[in-house]
Amino acid sequence: MDGQGTDKARLSSRFTDRITDEPGALLGEGTPMRPGRYGERVIAVEPGGAEYIPESERHGSPLRLFWTWSSPNWEFATMFLGVLPVAVFGGGFWPTAVAVVVGSAAGAAVLGLLSTWGPAMGVPQLIHSRGAFGYRGNFLPAGLNALSAGIGWFAVNSLSGTFALSTLTHLRLDLALVIVTVVQVTAAFVGHNFIHRFQKAVFPVLAVVFCFASLVVLTQSHPGTGFNPGAPAALGGPTGAFSIAGFITFAYVVGWVPCAMDYARYLPSTTGRGAVFWSAALGAFLPCALLTVAGAGLATVTGTAWGPADNPTDQLARTLPPLLASLTLLGITIGSVSANVLNIYSGALSFLALGIRVRRVQLERALVTVGLSAIGYVVARLGEADVGRSYESFLLLIGYWIMPFLAVVCTDSWLRHGRYRVADLYARDRNSAAGVLAMLAGIALSTPFWDQAIWHGPIAAALPWLGDLSFVVGFGGAAAVYYALAHSRGASTGVERRGHA
Repeated sequence: MDGQGTDKARLSSRFTDRITDEPGALLGEGTPMRPGRYGERVIAVEPGGAEYIPESERHGSPLRLFWTWSSPNWEFATMFLGVLPVAVFGGGFWPTAVAVVVGSAAGAAVLGLLSTWGPAMGVPQLIHSRGAFGYRGNFLPAGLNALSAGIGWFAVNSLSGTFALSTLTHLRLDLALVIVTVVQVTAAFVGHNFIHRFQKAVFPVLAVVFCFASLVVLTQSHPGTGFNPGAPAALGGPTGAFSIAGFITFAYVVGWVPCAMDYARYLPSTTGRGAVFWSAALGAFLPCALLTVAGAGLATVTGTAWGPADNPTDQLARTLPPLLASLTLLGITIGSVSANVLNIYSGALSFLALGIRVRRVQLERALVTVGLSAIGYVVARLGEADVGRSYESFLLLIGYWIMPFLAVVCTDSWLRHGRYRVADLYARDRNSAAGVLAMLAGIALSTPFWDQAIWHGPIAAALPWLGDLSFVVGFGGAAAVYYALAHSRGASTGVERRGHA
């Protein structure tokens, strides 16, 4: 192959002018190009790791983002979001339904917004965040996302698929987990093009099965169910249950945000921002809104139980006719695999954003995929107890760091007018403490508002009716601190002052 110089030569002057003059990326000398030739091949292992995608390798249309973000959310983990506020926090059906729809819409809008940065920048999300955090400071969000996506979400979704496959086939849980793991790791190992094609192939199956299952569940539900003060964690009353419902749903969708650019970075730089936004946002919103409402209905079905020893997928299957129950269990298995394909792939890219390289190996992303999956498999084996409360705690925990992270990268992009020099994102000597300080400040400021099993903050404990407002405090605090630091230091942080060229 001709190397980096040849790849740069393939960038047309029109492309270079566009990304210099319009909001987007200025390459700069030293920008590492993704090696190898990949194109639109589907049955080919994606080469390289977390490098910039040259224009000669860009392809596809925004519509692919609809399938890619829709299929992973047609799964039981999404439906279970609606179950928790009713079964655990005592929420009534209608308040919970409103909260989860609003949470889904807000999270999907954020996902759509950050997806629009992909075609302009051509880099993974956790490489782009170096603009705000610097090279070493970016270790904090990149490391957290590698753990959250590549290991945490891997375990959550693997368990969902494992329970469903075990119920459907009567296989032992350990054997079912091995099967689920092998399938999802294989798809993630092959890479970007195969992932998009896989999500498109499973979309119609998952959408049809879960729409029918949701309809059947809602016909058996009791929409008049009000607040239940006898629920296990109903101390916050109706308002607290409503707040929790909205936040965990928002946290679930926003949990995809540190991966948003990963699946849009191969789109041509001329791709319209509106098409990217709506394809990604609607892809995430539609399944999340429908399934969480159905989950709230499932929690009101007479005879369902949600204790630590109960298999959650069994509870759903019991409400469905035999054939639909079998198809739904199959759908749950496929949906969990669909979700984890993204988690494993993006977890590997986040790990590579730590700057760890496998020298002289073109398939370093693929190798990291296997390593993270092995750890995730072990975590999944350890997490088979009390699935419900563990899931709720996990959702809240990822929200606690993702909201301050999101505040920092969005404030940084606003201050820069969306303009970045790609070479700076790979420069090891470009460092700033502003991003890390702001993110840590946001987390610290939100701590008193935490309301979950692991930690009840003093404000949440004193005012339980507020629910969990940490996401508002964490975002606002981090944004304010970053703005103050970056705005006051301007040139030293590399951030333009808003309103100046």
